[in-house]
Amino acid sequence: MHTAYLIVTVLAALWVGFSGFSLLRRAKFVVDPLIEYGVPESWWTWLGLAKSAGAIGLIVGIWIPVLGYAAAVGIVLYFAGAIITNIKAKAYGSIPFPLLYMVPVIVATGLGIAA
Repeated sequence: MHTAYLIVTVLAALWVGFSGFSLLRRAKFVVDPLIEYGVPESWWTWLGLAKSAGAIGLIVGIWIPVLGYAAAVGIVLYFAGAIITNIKAKAYGSIPFPLLYMVPVIVATGLGIAA
């Protein structure tokens, strides 16, 4: 179980970190939807930093579990906010995308608790 936890946690952290990095470098596939949903550009750097910090927190959580759990809660709340933003923008077809980031973090957290 511990090996599965390590693998899923590292992959989830890389996945969320990629999302944060993509936002920080203003990748078109990330910022175009933000523009469409009306997210102010002044928030983008902070949102990218939040995702990146969450990814780092997941990795640190391997050694300091309470930080990993805190990071997981933050990431889940972040992407829950993304789902709410999609709903408010009536972009229902985009709802699966935040879930692709949220679910691995939830699974990693569950494996961490079970390990």
